[in-house]
Amino acid sequence: METLTIHKSEMTWQPACPTSHIPEDGGACVLLNGRQIAIFNFSRRGEWYATANECPHRQQMALSRGMIGSQGEEPKVACPFHKKTFSLKSGECLNDDGYKIATFPIKIVDNMVYIGV
Repeated sequence: METLTIHKSEMTWQPACPTSHIPEDGGACVLLNGRQIAIFNFSRRGEWYATANECPHRQQMALSRGMIGSQGEEPKVACPFHKKTFSLKSGECLNDDGYKIATFPIKIVDNMVYIGV
């Protein structure tokens, strides 16, 4: 019997944009590998996050324009249309168990934003 070995593909870091393109305590959208990614500069916390830009509630590409804040210690973004709120860390919806968004690893190197894909 032949043994089949499956290798897990490695994550690669894709350059997204200069840090200056993302407003402090706000977000912006980039198109990366055909997918809209919302990038958030949560400067009050000194943290950066990346999520899918699509709000799953009504399938609207809008999360990058949402308001960011905290629910307790959890950083969150609120959809600007229907106010569904999502954890910027886990993607879990904080006010409706029926929804979740994708999150992506993010790093800043030499004033450039990189997203892990």
